[in-house]
Amino acid sequence: MSDKKINVAIVGLGFGAEFIPIYLKHPNANLVAISQRNETKLNELADAFGIEKRYTDYDELLKDPDIDAVHINTPIPDHGIQSIKALKAGKHVACTVPMATTVEECEEIVRLTEETGLTYMMMETVVYAREFLYMKELYENGDLGKVQFLKASHQQDMDGWPNYWPGLPPMHYATHCVGPVLALTRGEAEYVSCFGSGTIREELIGHYNSPFAVETTHIKFKDSDLSAQVYRSLFDVARQYRESFEVYGSKKSVEWPLIEGKPLVVHTAKKPEPEIPEEVESPDFAKLLPDEIQRFTTQGVYDTDDNQHLSFTQGAGHGGSHPHLVHVFVDALVRGTSPYPNAKQSANITCVGILAHESALKGGEIIKLPEFTLS
Repeated sequence: MSDKKINVAIVGLGFGAEFIPIYLKHPNANLVAISQRNETKLNELADAFGIEKRYTDYDELLKDPDIDAVHINTPIPDHGIQSIKALKAGKHVACTVPMATTVEECEEIVRLTEETGLTYMMMETVVYAREFLYMKELYENGDLGKVQFLKASHQQDMDGWPNYWPGLPPMHYATHCVGPVLALTRGEAEYVSCFGSGTIREELIGHYNSPFAVETTHIKFKDSDLSAQVYRSLFDVARQYRESFEVYGSKKSVEWPLIEGKPLVVHTAKKPEPEIPEEVESPDFAKLLPDEIQRFTTQGVYDTDDNQHLSFTQGAGHGGSHPHLVHVFVDALVRGTSPYPNAKQSANITCVGILAHESALKGGEIIKLPEFTLS
């Protein structure tokens, strides 16, 4: 392994705090700074982890010549503009999902990476969760046979979440279900069609002029016979938190459990009917990581549930994905390679959701993905 070190700053310390000890332990990373607007909370975390540089002003952080890369974990509306600012300041960018809230912001991020040669990676948890990595291993080994169809969902009760969440259109935060269906085969979305279903409460509709309780999208893959179905709900739908991904192949298919914590179900073709399904506990994939960060696939930052960020708790630790995300990003910078998903791939994934909502408002009209999202 190279002894090169990447100087990283974490921006946003709610969910972002989960990544502090991972960067501190990664053999090729120096966590040189953290940033949060609340100075009291910033100092509490910086003191706890022994981090000297602390910023309450993002623009000031970007002026720091010691920082090679930023990992952005701020509220969704800030993702696009903060990524653009960082790239313009000469910093590599890792950003939590989604990439941005508009097609125009996605295009600007892609343009900047192409002009500067800087690296951008959207930190999509599901495509590095142990369940997805298990299905990816089956796919790469040929165990699935020919992949025939993909399906994913992300259902979550967002009542009580602050700021921009009330009434958010379901497909505006769709990367957790769009990401895995495209990532398995490294496919690209060519066009989408989406239908809205049901109606959320009147007081929620006005925030975004979006009435839909559920949005269901079909994705047609570019240069492929594959299509996928994804569906999302955020309000007024009775469902336990579920980020699911399912793949249907000619030899084997894998289905996500209906209840959190239950095993995956693997279906094998041509067996006697009662023997076709088998419950399988997904193995952990810490073996893919440097020894120093392997333990983070099974535990978070904090010792008690009281201190863990709600998204981490609801998502059952995001399938052990956090150390994989850090390693893929840092390793790409060390090696000078492209991480998955890079800027174009992230734009393709994110724009599926943005354009799917537009399609739903137009009664399911087919909308093509813009050229800048395609290879």
